[in-house]
Amino acid sequence: MTILFNPIDPVIAPTADGNEFPVRRIFCIGRNYAAHAREMGKDPDRELPFFFTKWAETVVPSGSTIAYPPQTQDFHFEAELVVAIGTGGRNISAERGLEHVYGYAAGLDMTRRDIQLAARDQGRPWDSGKNVEESSPLGLIHPVALVGHPSSGAIRLTVNGDVRQSADLRELIWPVADIVSYVSRFYRLEPGDLIYTGTPAGVGPVVEGDRIEVTIAGLSDLRIEVGAAASQ
Repeated sequence: MTILFNPIDPVIAPTADGNEFPVRRIFCIGRNYAAHAREMGKDPDRELPFFFTKWAETVVPSGSTIAYPPQTQDFHFEAELVVAIGTGGRNISAERGLEHVYGYAAGLDMTRRDIQLAARDQGRPWDSGKNVEESSPLGLIHPVALVGHPSSGAIRLTVNGDVRQSADLRELIWPVADIVSYVSRFYRLEPGDLIYTGTPAGVGPVVEGDRIEVTIAGLSDLRIEVGAAASQ
């Protein structure tokens, strides 16, 4: 038999120690900072977390220029701590959740907010608002051996140098170990999976030419620029 067309190349994310991390899947945790939950009109009381998924090919490296996506007039930034899974498992206990983490990175969950909110209000899936080409920019992945497990420290996002998001990792409603445990109840986590852990308050729109920078204490900065709308 003949392969009808070439399969896509794997998505490879660079690590801070010069290695390559092949990306498998992306899980994104929703409303994991209380202030962000409030700004989205939701009650931040501690309840079971929820998550949505994105394709691996939405990952782009720091320094990229991403196209402004079609079908939106409200393209938003969301700065996030990203967990890179290095050891797989199912039904992982929270007590052992951190044992499955390879490392951490700064990330962005770029969102067609108008489409997401319309879907939310109609009780429909968020895919078209969230799972968008080039919508998961990712900084260098720092192995746990180099940075440990960040549980506190500043997370900040600027647009053209102006601070738009500023919080502390200790404000996560569900910490990393709990998130790893929870997602593993639904899917067997595998090496190469990424978990975007949620964004602080202050999300907002960007336009063509805007420069976005995400800084998280102890990790490499993530920088991207918003380019023109994709022509093809």
